[in-house]
Amino acid sequence: MAPEGWPFIAIGWALAALGGWAALRWSGWWWALEVVILVLALWLLVFFRNPERTGPRGDRYVIAPADGKIVSTVETDEPAFLRARALRISIFMSVFDVHVNRYPVAGTVAYRHYNAGKFLHAAADKASLDNEQSSIGIDGPHGPILVRQIAGAIARRIVTDAKVGDPATQGARLGMIRFGSRVDVYLPLTAHATSQVHVGDRVSAGATVLAEYAP
Repeated sequence: MAPEGWPFIAIGWALAALGGWAALRWSGWWWALEVVILVLALWLLVFFRNPERTGPRGDRYVIAPADGKIVSTVETDEPAFLRARALRISIFMSVFDVHVNRYPVAGTVAYRHYNAGKFLHAAADKASLDNEQSSIGIDGPHGPILVRQIAGAIARRIVTDAKVGDPATQGARLGMIRFGSRVDVYLPLTAHATSQVHVGDRVSAGATVLAEYAP
């Protein structure tokens, strides 16, 4: 389980216990309320799960940093860290996906920036510019890569573990976003990474290959 989830899980199950006590004592509509609370408590366990992940590893691979669905693969400018044209691969995470984020490549954290913003629907293209977000730049084996955690319409808390100077281990935890969100990966066009995914594909953090560098 992701440690950030324990306070929410504790509150959810405390309410479930309270609802169960009330239902046994007074019956009636309390049973209906108890079912709703119990479903919510179970969903919190699902949402904050942090499964072990294995998959392809190595300098030639860019691994998915998030679970979810590919909603965009476009060429765009990235002026904050890469300062160049880049391939942006966007992953939308629903409230049923694992929300722990992972490093797509090995290297060193060279950039970190938090920007407060709006809470538009995370799958919308404008979310990449307007929403609350945390950007992590990594100096990898094939040059710089930017990972951007973007809050969605429900999410209000981005957790980023990385600090500038920290080592980045491919597939290791980078942070998480609570309650529905999106993660963008920016790859400089000059690195000649070839996308291995298409819009609509489902990917798993730390397991699915997003892009591959030429050998």
